Amino acid sequence: MIKKEYLYANEGFSQVVITETEEIKTLYISGQIGEGHDLETQTIATFKNLENLLKECNSSFQDVVKMNTYIVNFNPEIDLPIFRKIRKEFLGNEHYPASTLVGVTVLGNRNWLIEIEATAVIDKKSV
Repeated sequence: MIKKEYLYANEGFSQVVITETEEIKTLYISGQIGEGHDLETQTIATFKNLENLLKECNSSFQDVVKMNTYIVNFNPEIDLPIFRKIRKEFLGNEHYPASTLVGVTVLGNRNWLIEIEATAVIDKKSV
């Protein structure tokens, strides 16, 4: 049997949906954004928001198996080094999750420059 829990339900979505079996807990984290005047500042804030939600669910970036990133007006030569530097600060140097990065025209708010969603899997027997 799969148990479901919904954290921070908003209009039309939840910030996190947690599914659990006897052995595994999976976190589906909705796209997170961060405030700031540029991509670097927003990316740091976005990773901090993800980190806070993971901690609240007794998890960490080590449990993240998949990340989807959306960057507005993505320029690989400029934006990718910024993103990779900050991701490395939060995730470390190895064992990165499967990832997708997509350049988009606009996100849900015209002030947002980046949005990241994540999936984490936790082996409940090792906790």
